[in-house]
Amino acid sequence: MHQHIAQQNLSHNVRQLQAWQTKRLLVSHQDLWESKRFKPAMKFFVDEIYGPKDFSQRDKELARVVPKMAKIIPDKAMLSLEAALRLNCLSLELDMTLLHELKNQPLNRDSYFACYRQSNNQSKREEQISLLEMLGLDLAQVVKISGISAILMLSRKPAKVAGVQSLHEFLETGFKAFKKLGNVHDFIDPIVNKERQMMQALFAASTDNENPLPEIPDLELP
Repeated sequence: MHQHIAQQNLSHNVRQLQAWQTKRLLVSHQDLWESKRFKPAMKFFVDEIYGPKDFSQRDKELARVVPKMAKIIPDKAMLSLEAALRLNCLSLELDMTLLHELKNQPLNRDSYFACYRQSNNQSKREEQISLLEMLGLDLAQVVKISGISAILMLSRKPAKVAGVQSLHEFLETGFKAFKKLGNVHDFIDPIVNKERQMMQALFAASTDNENPLPEIPDLELP
């Protein structure tokens, strides 16, 4: 997908769509974003999973080192990585579908509403939300693994030497974001419930007057 986006000169369009979606996410979950307790976890999802960031380098690193990582990283951590990558991959696939529907329309609340429903992919949207929930719950378990903090710290320099620094930063950022979160359900459940309700309302709407999307102000992305 990264190669296709580059070949079709779609990078700007993809980042623009992802930036708009990130703003919508921050507006919908403003209470979590403004919470000192939850902001690191929100920032992790925005910066490393859902936001307008080029993940192609990290993906190249993964293709090269995952077989070796599987021998070192605990199984729970590998499952979290798998969920994160599947979520990132599926989100990019859904973004490409939306761009196809948008064509040359300006991106705004109304055009997003129409193109989201025209995409006709509710089962994949449901999977996206389920993966988000799975990842959050998995990460909450990973931070409890004995010695995981030391493993990540000691592997920082070898990761840089091996040319997989962005991958290591992804893992370490996720660990730090969830380490002091406390009960993960206090964070994950509100997001999953609201996103699921939003998704169902979008597909169930029959007229423009039923658009459940919030107004998106001009926000500076983190």
